[in-house]
Amino acid sequence: MLTIAGLASNHGRNLLHIADQSPGDATVEVILTNDADAPVLDAASAREVQTGVIERPDKQSREKHEERILDALGQYDIDIICLDGYMRVLTERFIESTPPVLNVHPSLLPAFPGLNAHERVLEADVRVTGCTVHLVTEAVDDGPIITQESVPVRTYDDPSTLKQRVRTTAEFIAYPRAIRLFSHDKVTIDHSKTPPTVSIEIDDADQFPEKRHISSDRVDALRYGENPHQSAAVYADMTASEPSVVRAPQLNHGAKALSYNNYNDADAALRLVQEFKKPAAAVIKHTNPAGCATAETLTDAYADALATDPMSAFGGIVALNRTCDAATAGAIIESFKEVVVAPGYTDNAIDMLREREDLRVLEVDSIDESEKTSDQQSIISKPLIGGRLLQEQDTWAPSRDDLEVVTSVEPTEEQLTTMEFAWRVLKHVKSNGIILADGTETVGIGMGQVSRVDAVRLAVMKATEHAEDGGPAGSIMASDAFFPFPDGVETAADADIEAVIQPGGSVNDDEVIAACEEHDIPMVFTGRRCFRHD
Repeated sequence: MLTIAGLASNHGRNLLHIADQSPGDATVEVILTNDADAPVLDAASAREVQTGVIERPDKQSREKHEERILDALGQYDIDIICLDGYMRVLTERFIESTPPVLNVHPSLLPAFPGLNAHERVLEADVRVTGCTVHLVTEAVDDGPIITQESVPVRTYDDPSTLKQRVRTTAEFIAYPRAIRLFSHDKVTIDHSKTPPTVSIEIDDADQFPEKRHISSDRVDALRYGENPHQSAAVYADMTASEPSVVRAPQLNHGAKALSYNNYNDADAALRLVQEFKKPAAAVIKHTNPAGCATAETLTDAYADALATDPMSAFGGIVALNRTCDAATAGAIIESFKEVVVAPGYTDNAIDMLREREDLRVLEVDSIDESEKTSDQQSIISKPLIGGRLLQEQDTWAPSRDDLEVVTSVEPTEEQLTTMEFAWRVLKHVKSNGIILADGTETVGIGMGQVSRVDAVRLAVMKATEHAEDGGPAGSIMASDAFFPFPDGVETAADADIEAVIQPGGSVNDDEVIAACEEHDIPMVFTGRRCFRHD
């Protein structure tokens, strides 16, 4: 466990932040100050951090004052010393007599060393500043850099606002990061050179580097967020080359701009139709499919997708993976839709879609010709309070070789084709998710249930009461995770569902398989699940 001694002359906010966060399980053992009135004393004591005051009398030499500090530090087993607004320049003797000494400077060194960094940043009219955590040497602000963090300079900034932003969004990030690096033995200091050099072991893996650098530009301020009382904006990743609703032109300029929910749903719809090579259409509500289908023609695919649940599709978002023709456009405008997303439109199709003044028409880049980098294709980010989750995008779908038949009854070729289609749709359904499909069209979707059997019941109800082309009988059922009990299969059997695809892996797999055997229902395991919780 790394133990820290701090030196501060005033508030010591960085030291207190480190004490609160304990980065890398490090602990702040003691904070010393050269000012008996420094606010850091009471704040540190409140955190049960030991403190000491070592003021320098007017006639006392710098060397003698440092000897007193060294004597005080000698009472503790210290691994590293952190300066925080310590308004004294340390001598070479002090530095050589102690463990490594770190300081945080409020600029991106080597730019703007010394005092009044924020004022000089503003005078220079630079657009980016930040902070630097560096090893302290006798030369002021000239030691080897451990880490840096940048922040923007706003047009309205004065020294006070800039100081606050640098502290809370740069120093509070960079200083704990430096402590973690030392705690994890990732910093090597070579004292054989003058000045000493520093080497840092950092994992800069492409997908999950130790430090992420993300930049995006605001392209529009939205009317509101998910709800009218929430402010919102949309930002663009200018490096992305794959089809995107963010940079898609809106072809009917008289229609109102996209809302936050429109962007979210349109993106979900686009992601779904990108799963398929054949002509595909999807209708999305609240990021869940109301229906999806592939067919020989785009018009048939849209008609089959809509037929899954025309009631829920009302006011939804439509996505197509082919150029929208007049026949498909005519079918789309027969009922109210919010947005249409496609990689192109014929002139007649555009004319027809523009007849609906409240329909937003987006043209994305060609889905087949897009270049997708591994980062753009594979990383999904979710904000948390105090952090962020990153994961690879779920791009996996089972091939025939991945499917393990676990029942004595073999699925037919047609059922296997439907299973492959259903799984690709299922990846885009919120868990617990169930898809009922017939051929290459959905007939019932149960999404977002906390009980898997309830998701089955919902899908059956949707197919029975909402689907235009009949109920669940004869369909196949796809489940995004294993069935923990046989009740899901028994509910499916009661609805005359004819085949099942699921990951498997439950401790009750044998009971679930036995339920399928009892009803002569073929079932395959994929060996992988496809949860989706956002």
